[in-house]
Amino acid sequence: MLLSHRIRLEATSEQRDYFARAAGTARKVWNWALAEWQRQTALGQRPDAMKLKKQFNGIKYAHPDWLDAESKPWLRTIHRDAHAQPFAHLQRAWRRYVEQRQAGKKAYPPTFKLKGRCRDSFYIANDKIRFEGKCAVLPKIGEVLLAEVLRLPGKIMGACVSREADHWYLAVQVKLPEQLARLQRQGDGVVGVDLGVSAAAVLSSGEKIAAPRPLRASQRRLRIRSRRHARKLKAAKAGAGITGAIPKGVRLPVSRNRKKDARALARLHAHIMHVRTDFIHKLTTRLCRENQAVAIEDLNVSGMLANHRLARAIADVGFYEIRRQLQYKAQRYNTLLVLADRWYPSSKLCSTCGAHYIGLKLGERNWICACGARHDRDVNAAVNLQRLATGALVARMALPEASHAAMYGTAAGAVPAAGGKVTPVRYEHGQQDGSGQEENGAHLCAPFR
Repeated sequence: MLLSHRIRLEATSEQRDYFARAAGTARKVWNWALAEWQRQTALGQRPDAMKLKKQFNGIKYAHPDWLDAESKPWLRTIHRDAHAQPFAHLQRAWRRYVEQRQAGKKAYPPTFKLKGRCRDSFYIANDKIRFEGKCAVLPKIGEVLLAEVLRLPGKIMGACVSREADHWYLAVQVKLPEQLARLQRQGDGVVGVDLGVSAAAVLSSGEKIAAPRPLRASQRRLRIRSRRHARKLKAAKAGAGITGAIPKGVRLPVSRNRKKDARALARLHAHIMHVRTDFIHKLTTRLCRENQAVAIEDLNVSGMLANHRLARAIADVGFYEIRRQLQYKAQRYNTLLVLADRWYPSSKLCSTCGAHYIGLKLGERNWICACGARHDRDVNAAVNLQRLATGALVARMALPEASHAAMYGTAAGAVPAAGGKVTPVRYEHGQQDGSGQEENGAHLCAPFR
């Protein structure tokens, strides 16, 4: 199993300067490779990452664009991994773009990276990094102090150094054997989780977990700092005699106050993200550690974000990130993750008698069934999801272990040993039992990869 551990670097000023130059090198090489890719495509050629890399290696130490003021190749001061990996990343981006176009999805081709408008990062190969306690030994700069030791004991597959606000982070990808990747569960419950805006997660036990909503809490300060930064940009444009949009290729002078405001704004954005990420990690870890089956809805998050009245609140909770973390943590804790179909009416089904209340509106937070049961909309949905998880768990445990291939539609041996399988549950408007499942009890199951 591949896992990643992200650690903050306690770097010196010289080391931070090298990180910035290495990230700038990766950005410049990406832009060169993208321009060459587009030029060759316009000529009817078929560009390739390896060919572009060989072409670049022939000019990187001799072409004037890659020489400093003293006519020396400045790339020699940066480790080669920083300017070798962008070619592979570019080919992967083009392949993903073509695959999405062929699948009929909305797709965007790779674009050029602008300084200050993109993520600063560079790659380090696995054979060029090692760890000595609380230090990481990186090429060209030697030992860099870490905020904590690497927690994952396994084979290092690669690393990436990136900047977030005014801090640098090292993300290490580690390959763990299954016996080390597994974690011990502390409970064997079955829970349904209804994600929402008023409460981030409502459990089938009736517990409502409120989200911290860091964006909402910091909205006033975010607006103030954004206005301050915008005024300084406007003043820089006025000083340069520019009205309207900044012409292409023109760089405005950056004052110290503008840099200081930009750093303060970036720190605020990073704080918002850290609060949200910390909450999601604690929530998803708790759900997987305390339960042997967890059921959530397969929400259409991109479609929900199209509603501009709810988009900010939905994004502030982080629906997609909750699902993403549940998927990989379920593998580690051997937890069954059940994804109810997005058309499954979890809120409209009475958890007592199974009746379907078609007329339920979004604004109705409570409703009374014809059988007399009074329901809280979110708790009722979580109970129905719990029943789906119970049915999927019983179906999995009722089959012998040797029948995984027939159960999951895969070849024998393809099911991960760590478990944590994702079970999509189909809902059809036919005769159902009280749990809302199909009459024949058939589940469309597939292992998570």
